[in-house]
Amino acid sequence: MDLLLILTYAAICYAVFKIFRIPVNQWTLATAVLGGIFLIASLLLLMSYNHPYTSDARIYFTSAPVIPVVGGQVVDVPVTPNSPLKKGDVLFRIDPRPYQFTVDQKKAALAEAKQTVLQLKAAFDGANAAVAGAEASRDRSLQAFQKFQQSNENSKSSGKGAVYSELEVENRRGIYLTSEAAVDTARAQAAQARLAYESEINGTNPTVARLQAELGNAEYDLEQTTVRAPSAGYVTQVFLRPGMMANPLPFRPVMVFINSEDQMLAAAFIQNSLQRVQAGDEAEVAFTAVPGKIFKARVQGIIDVMSQGQLQPTGALIDPQSPERVSPGQTLARIELLESTEDYQLPGGVVAEVAVYTHHWHHVAILRKVLLRMSSWMNYVFLEH
Repeated sequence: MDLLLILTYAAICYAVFKIFRIPVNQWTLATAVLGGIFLIASLLLLMSYNHPYTSDARIYFTSAPVIPVVGGQVVDVPVTPNSPLKKGDVLFRIDPRPYQFTVDQKKAALAEAKQTVLQLKAAFDGANAAVAGAEASRDRSLQAFQKFQQSNENSKSSGKGAVYSELEVENRRGIYLTSEAAVDTARAQAAQARLAYESEINGTNPTVARLQAELGNAEYDLEQTTVRAPSAGYVTQVFLRPGMMANPLPFRPVMVFINSEDQMLAAAFIQNSLQRVQAGDEAEVAFTAVPGKIFKARVQGIIDVMSQGQLQPTGALIDPQSPERVSPGQTLARIELLESTEDYQLPGGVVAEVAVYTHHWHHVAILRKVLLRMSSWMNYVFLEH
């Protein structure tokens, strides 16, 4: 940009010297040179501060490494490289049979557990019935013991001998005490059966709840054997083929997914050139890939941080002399294009030149626009490598 301005001034001076037949001597040359230095320096300072320019602009995009949640043998790769995809479209499938077998196993175990719950209920009902039977038997034993004991007491009070011997009375008493112990045993067994049947987690038997959770996890793993697009975008450079193994390892992605909805044109400016730039200011963009074309744009915002000031938790102290902090760094401004670029081949990562026009010294912006267009025309000249 500076070179273009110098060459333009040199061309104007040459034309002036030729048209007006100004003699070329040390005084006229010195005047032209000093005037050019003063004029060009003033224009550069005014433009740099009020209408900043950068050749370091780029379309940024996000890429997501595709890593399966479960591992297994790949059986199908229906995705086509660089073809538009919607969220949820299938990228590839892993052999689902081992995970289906696990689901079937968990379903069978869950059905068995539910059947066991029914059996526990039956056992609980049986234990309650046993308690009732033991209590009835105890009551009969108590009545018999009391009958023998009362008969002997009545006989003794009337002056007669005992109707039943002491041994028979003791036998009846022993039978009663045995039946009382049987009642306690039956009640304990009933309480145990009740605890086994009525123990619940959120209203569900613990074994059933555990197997339901295991079944849900198995079904989730089965669902993850079909890997789908996380958002709208496309997959580039598909090397995965059926028969290969896909594993859930964080450093072994099998594809790279490009998110087409998350692209950003950002321009990097030196730190002191954005002091007068505000969101909404007019801007123009010249892509190197599209010579001679200027795209209307505007400043969407200025990113408030730079990588040189980034701190992350580590075991080391801040080193001001580290390579990433020695450089002063540049400030990024987000640029919003106001014209469509669909008719041009502009893949993510392409570079561009950006000029921003503030409300200050707006008449100087004309020169910046001319220089940007001249720079864009120069993009027609390139060599193949």
